[in-house]
Amino acid sequence: MELIAVSVQCPHCWEHFDALVDPSQGDQEYVEDCHVCCQPLLLTVALEDPESPQVTVRAENE
Repeated sequence: MELIAVSVQCPHCWEHFDALVDPSQGDQEYVEDCHVCCQPLLLTVALEDPESPQVTVRAENE
């Protein structure tokens, strides 16, 4: 399967960027730096529909 780009918003700088999700990994949680301000973010991926993953983002330290 290919990676799926999902638009997310950084809770630090409020900018949007595309997070790449690998649907073959199932539900997942991982840390990724914001592509704009470089702050660490905790991304939680829910794959109820593998074609359109739901991604929630919060500051890593929350």
